[in-house]
Amino acid sequence: MKDLKKYLDANQERFLNELLELLRIPSISADPKYKDDVRRMAEATAEHLRAVGLDKVEVCSTPGHPIVYGEKMVNPKAPTILVYGHYDVQPPDPLDLWTSPPFEPVVKKTKLHPKGAIFARGSCDDKGQFFMHVKAFEMMSKNDTLPCNVKFMIEGEEEVGSKNLEKFCRDNKKKLACDMVLISDTSIIGNNTPSLTVGLRGLCYMEVEVTGPNKDLHSGVYGGAVANPVNVLCQMIASLHDKKNRVTVKGFYDDVEKLSAKERKRLNDAPFDEKTYMKDLGVAELRGEDGYTTIERTGIRPTLDVNGIWGGYIGEGAKTVLPSKAYAKISMRLVPHQDPKKTEKLFQKHFESLAPKSVKVKVTAHHGGYPVVVPTNSVEYKAAEKAMEATFGKKSLPQRGGGSIPIVAMFDQVLDARTVLMGFGLDSDDIHSPNEHYGLFNFYKGIETIPYFHQFYAEMKRGKK
Repeated sequence: MKDLKKYLDANQERFLNELLELLRIPSISADPKYKDDVRRMAEATAEHLRAVGLDKVEVCSTPGHPIVYGEKMVNPKAPTILVYGHYDVQPPDPLDLWTSPPFEPVVKKTKLHPKGAIFARGSCDDKGQFFMHVKAFEMMSKNDTLPCNVKFMIEGEEEVGSKNLEKFCRDNKKKLACDMVLISDTSIIGNNTPSLTVGLRGLCYMEVEVTGPNKDLHSGVYGGAVANPVNVLCQMIASLHDKKNRVTVKGFYDDVEKLSAKERKRLNDAPFDEKTYMKDLGVAELRGEDGYTTIERTGIRPTLDVNGIWGGYIGEGAKTVLPSKAYAKISMRLVPHQDPKKTEKLFQKHFESLAPKSVKVKVTAHHGGYPVVVPTNSVEYKAAEKAMEATFGKKSLPQRGGGSIPIVAMFDQVLDARTVLMGFGLDSDDIHSPNEHYGLFNFYKGIETIPYFHQFYAEMKRGKK
């Protein structure tokens, strides 16, 4: 591995510059205006896969955005690793909160990243992280130390629910056949505290529409006589939590996994400073479900949150209007044994029951995904644990992530492949927010660690200890 480290040290600046070029492409999958840029990002990703020596690289069309595929089969007897990532990014709004343009990447030093961090949309989620695997492959390939067969599948719709990925996997099961899936789209506890994600919450994403009068009304003429849909919507949303901050949707907690006291203690053994956490977020207190710690609330407990709410006049100045409609987007994070389809129905029934006769309610399900728990006694996990220890110098801690990667459960079902979640970002890297960034330390540490995973996994699969 010394030769690989030398190669990394000699090529750090080039690796960084190549990533910066990718970050300049506004591959926003949610906005049709950026369709050509998303395609351009797919083509650029394919070019990088070809440049590092992958074979059969192709940009595969789907009804939505393309999926980039490439492979390198070095030995039919060697294990095969499928690397998954995504090249699409979240919309950068609100733009006025960025300290530098979201698609003009800059490197700046911060308190948590004294060696510098790349500020740009997609730097951590997920361009910087999937690109670590591309560069790690280059190092192994150039130094003739590739111990595993490697396949890459980089998609362009993760940020909009990966709606075409399952069909692609089912249609291409033979092409994608592998022993395991390796994903870097998660975080570590800290740069001095390595960790591996062993659980992800699922997702149920809904939109609600509340309609009152058949047109906008003058609030002076009609105010007080006709129900205001914005007021009604706010009242309905407020009722979705009780005084203990528990979700009031009937049946919501019926299938929630209950962890033992021992398991909860292990989760809370992770280093966590509540005062620093609040200071970083600029809040005076924390709030969540009674009876659980912050680590538990964000990892093992389900949630319901409003992601957006609108209605009426929101332009400059004043307009005294009583709106006809009000809207909200609501997401629920789910934990093991909760079914997103079942949750959709529970939420719809409950929300509709809250509506007074003065309004009509429409509930629409957008996308969702199943929660996942990764076994810690598998060869795959042990290889990742050993790889992290090799580069960080200490054993990694298992942690449950609060976010969702819906396709992990699908890989298990469709490809019959276990997944390792070996990410290198930090929770404080502001993914999905203005000023998203990714530490140079983390970027290079990922490139350094990934070859160790390939080596240890190949050895363990051959029965070596």
